[in-house]
Amino acid sequence: MDKMWAGRFSKALDKEADDFNSSIHFDKKMYRQDIQGSIAHATMLSACSIISQEDSETIIDALSGILEDLEEGKLEFDMNAEDIHMFVESELTKRIGDCGKRLHTARSRNDQVALDIRLYLRDESAEIISLIKTLIAAIYKQASENTDTVVPGYTHLQRAQPIMFAHHLLAYAMMFIRDIGRIEDSVKRMNYSPLGSCALAGTTYPTNRNMTAKLLGFDGITLNSIDGVSDRDFCVELMSAFATVMMHLSRFSEEIILWSSWEFKFVELDDSYTTGSSIMPQKKNPDMAELVRGKTGRVYGNLMAMLTVLKGIPLAYNKDMQEDKEAIFDSCETVKKCLRVFSPMIETMAVRKDKMYAAAGEGFINATDLADYLVKKGQPFRAAYKTVGQIVGKCVAEGKTLETLTLGEYKEFDNDFEEDLYAEIDLRNCAEKRISEGGTCVESIKKQLEYVKNYI
Repeated sequence: MDKMWAGRFSKALDKEADDFNSSIHFDKKMYRQDIQGSIAHATMLSACSIISQEDSETIIDALSGILEDLEEGKLEFDMNAEDIHMFVESELTKRIGDCGKRLHTARSRNDQVALDIRLYLRDESAEIISLIKTLIAAIYKQASENTDTVVPGYTHLQRAQPIMFAHHLLAYAMMFIRDIGRIEDSVKRMNYSPLGSCALAGTTYPTNRNMTAKLLGFDGITLNSIDGVSDRDFCVELMSAFATVMMHLSRFSEEIILWSSWEFKFVELDDSYTTGSSIMPQKKNPDMAELVRGKTGRVYGNLMAMLTVLKGIPLAYNKDMQEDKEAIFDSCETVKKCLRVFSPMIETMAVRKDKMYAAAGEGFINATDLADYLVKKGQPFRAAYKTVGQIVGKCVAEGKTLETLTLGEYKEFDNDFEEDLYAEIDLRNCAEKRISEGGTCVESIKKQLEYVKNYI
């Protein structure tokens, strides 16, 4: 295929250099967006009397035909094309002759690619948000079924206080809701059309950039043509948001891996989302969760790659910026794949309420409530804290729990203890007494569920 820019050159590009320079093998992903942008551009050129209406209609019909043929598999990408833009333009010219050559009037590949990637990422972001909402729905379902399931809450991976399992799950729902907000905010800043910026300085043709922006669903146009072609802030911002999604998925994965181990056995993953061992027949490995945890590093790496590519580029467009696409495409695909497997894994996960309650009964996680009991009797918290610490020490030494100590043994430490202390340290009561806003009591969980439901 002849290069569109070949006029200046007296010899062909070296084959190895040509392959190195080409981006068609990955930017072909943007064929829909490239054709969509070209149709809007042809419509504007006609409206501004830059090309005739007849030529515009011919171009648009041919572009629509190319899109249809690509979608139906009737047309294959020419891997000899330098990029998706050259492929579409070459195919257009093959179909309608010189009329197709008019399409590139008042446009450069610099603003064309800047447009395509914005359109592509807008579509990808919408799909990722939808997948996150599906995950939130799976969390909502599990939380709704476990509003009264007592589980140990942890700090430092040590049993700390009794909470409801729903409360723990809903913490992740809140994280993913914020992730949606981050992606939406990024898209808002990205949703301005660079088309018409041309190579870097704009064009001498009387174009209507606001028209193409409106046709393509943008909120407006980029106000500086140099910034329009050289900005990739939106890639960095979205990749950062995607990295945060993966960080949350990875934390959740880590807990699922722990919870499904024999040491915890809080949950059992469905067979559809686990694998076995080649030599150990008893194994049921949480491979999906482990892979999500592992792929997080991949998305982090893409973000760092993008930042590193951009850090030393002078204005305006430079070929370095071709490196944006493989990184951001991979981040999009990785996040989508992880979400697609993660949501049904959570939805089908069996919760072992008995194991959770048994674990909550160990580790003295109601010790704070015992101290609060003495505070309600008028004692300073620090004095109550010290007394309860001595009681816990006795229990550890004698292999007892706070529930199994007799009232007489309690009174050896403080005469303020009465029979009602046992109700105060009941695990469900301990959780239900956390009545502060956002706490683990059932009323708070109901409010959280109502809030989360808005995002499903």
